[in-house]
Amino acid sequence: MTQYLTTPQGRRIAYDLTSGEGPAVVFLGGFRSDMEGTKAVDLKAWAQAQGRTFLRFDYSGHGVSEGRFEDGAIGDWFEDARAALSLVSGRVVLVGSSMGGWIALQLARALPERVAGLVGIAAAPDFTEDLMWAAFTDDQRAQVMAGAFPLPSQYGEPTPITRRLIEDGRNRLVLRDPLPLPFPVRLLQGTADAEVPVSVAMRLLDHADASDIRLTLVKGADHRFSSPECLALIRQMVADVAG
Repeated sequence: MTQYLTTPQGRRIAYDLTSGEGPAVVFLGGFRSDMEGTKAVDLKAWAQAQGRTFLRFDYSGHGVSEGRFEDGAIGDWFEDARAALSLVSGRVVLVGSSMGGWIALQLARALPERVAGLVGIAAAPDFTEDLMWAAFTDDQRAQVMAGAFPLPSQYGEPTPITRRLIEDGRNRLVLRDPLPLPFPVRLLQGTADAEVPVSVAMRLLDHADASDIRLTLVKGADHRFSSPECLALIRQMVADVAG
């Protein structure tokens, strides 16, 4: 059942919380995705069957949360995620998909004492800078700086890439400074991912200061990472770090 939480910043976000045993599994969705996505729904069903606490939510401007997507930025969505963590007690297992992987890493950096484990699914840390801005032409960059550039998307309408999104993202980068992850980390990445290349996963693996971190590459899996085999692998990795 969808409920609503007002964040300390005044944004009203939607969430779905299933009570059970801890540590709570918290799903962090991707850029322009929502909590009704295949991975979130599948993981909820798994958590219920296991008797585990499970939390999924929509960032502001996403899904059924309030706000406009084009008004948001990485920092806003990090704050939304941090506020959502107030809904569960104790340590949590963060499961971040794409942009959610970046958000999860920011949470882990800000609240390491609350994280029992982290699973990244095609995690996209620093993507506004390294995958967007770095690839834009001079004309596209000029459009961004003038307000917004409509980035074509294979998932539907073009995505407005705003100046605020790019500039705010630069304040949230996690691959330029030390990134201690003192808990089990499992990274899942498809080799056929057209949005987040394998090189991003390799860079994260190399950069993170973690004694228990593993990267699993799935040949032929795309960015959605939602085939039955991929979903089973996600469940396996969450169980692995949750203990």
